[in-house]
Amino acid sequence: MARTVRFHEIGGPEVMRLEDLETGEPGPGEVRIRVDAIGINRAEALFRRDQYIVPVRQLPARLGNEAAGVIEVLGPEVTGFEEGQAVSVVPAFSQNDCGVYAERAIVPATALVHRPDEVDAVSGAAVWMSYLTAYGALVEVGGMRAGDTVVLNAASSSVGLAAIHTAIRVGATPIAITRTSGKKERLLKEGAAEVIVSDEEDISGRVLALTGGKGAEYVFDAVAGPGVVDLARVVAAGGTLFLYGALSGEPTPYPGFELGMPALNMRTYTMLETARDLQRLRRAEAFIASGLRTGAFRPVVDRLFPLEEIVRAHQHMESGTQFGKIVVTVAH
Repeated sequence: MARTVRFHEIGGPEVMRLEDLETGEPGPGEVRIRVDAIGINRAEALFRRDQYIVPVRQLPARLGNEAAGVIEVLGPEVTGFEEGQAVSVVPAFSQNDCGVYAERAIVPATALVHRPDEVDAVSGAAVWMSYLTAYGALVEVGGMRAGDTVVLNAASSSVGLAAIHTAIRVGATPIAITRTSGKKERLLKEGAAEVIVSDEEDISGRVLALTGGKGAEYVFDAVAGPGVVDLARVVAAGGTLFLYGALSGEPTPYPGFELGMPALNMRTYTMLETARDLQRLRRAEAFIASGLRTGAFRPVVDRLFPLEEIVRAHQHMESGTQFGKIVVTVAH
């Protein structure tokens, strides 16, 4: 039996329950892992509220698709891994099919990445979702390179911080946007070249001033909603505005017409574009692992919660006050 988080009704954090369930044995292409730490993501909160891009298929439902642990059992047809190996689980599957909010979980082997020796379980649960999102959009899809400028909205999120580090790694200039001044100094310490406080400053005016009127090659936005019009003003000719989240909860207009039909590329991005493409995932794994080895990449962990306090962990996430990643630890 393994303690496992499920929800029996759609709703807020309080609908989650910790239950004793049989884990079972892995099938073809699957592995069973002992979960030591779990990365908490907004996708899980949206899924719990049935507001995610993938609807809840049936209740009760499990949660979670980012974790770190150790392989206990290999299912048939699994190659490239072995029992006892330290791994991280990346979000390459639907929460309708698997969930890692548990002491033990069965997941597809295609969702595993090798965890380097120097990366402990907490770090291994905090780093992959963030860096796969940042790398996948900006480098794999966008082609960001040395000399480019990238504007990062919601920069104090775990993905925003990973995007700062990724930009620095390739020689690009990261400009961070944060709503209030409380996180400004920490963003500068994480490597942001400039920080724009959106409650106090004109975003488009400031970015254009910082770039000599040219604008930024990339804008990386987790908020969406009406604010994309201002963000679109700062995209350089031929640049790309990536939307990878919708924290505003408001409808998102297409700003091209309002701005006079500029040469604007605007596209959505989800980390699944990288995680579900094995070649892209392996390139991302090599890029991220090399950054972890050299210290260029590091997880920024906001706070740890034990599995027994999963409800509090989600309440903290939904407060929007965190800086970096929330991680849940699992005691065995």
